[in-house]
Amino acid sequence: MTERETYRRKVHYYETDQMGIVHHSNYIRWFEEARIDLMDQMGLGYAEMEAEGILSPVLSVQADYLRMVYFGDVVTIDTFIKNYNGIKLQVGYEVVSEKTKMVHCRGTSKHCFISREGRPVSLKQACPKFHDMFTEGLEVYKSKENKNIKERK
Repeated sequence: MTERETYRRKVHYYETDQMGIVHHSNYIRWFEEARIDLMDQMGLGYAEMEAEGILSPVLSVQADYLRMVYFGDVVTIDTFIKNYNGIKLQVGYEVVSEKTKMVHCRGTSKHCFISREGRPVSLKQACPKFHDMFTEGLEVYKSKENKNIKERK
């Protein structure tokens, strides 16, 4: 897998609330934008997956809001495959200020794979190229985590 670009986004005025900070619901939208970008960069996008008859609904989303983000700020969203077993997928996200390099939000989303008829799908059997892509993405994440653990020791 080639080195990926992080997803970059400038905060729009309509995404802020009366206090001038990004409304919490917008982080979830950003996660989805970044997840779609991740798949595109990995080589197989959502449109291609859906063309294969496979859908990937969100099962849950979790976000920890660490610092405020304001109108006009530019953030990058590091997106990675955190867990994958062939049937379910967990994607991780870190929203980072481009200016300060500080993490403002961390989160995850969990997904499954289903047919258009709503039946569970094993990607390994139904669409091996997507299975291989997510497996490789998970290996990249694990190798980075192992490297980070070694660096902290």
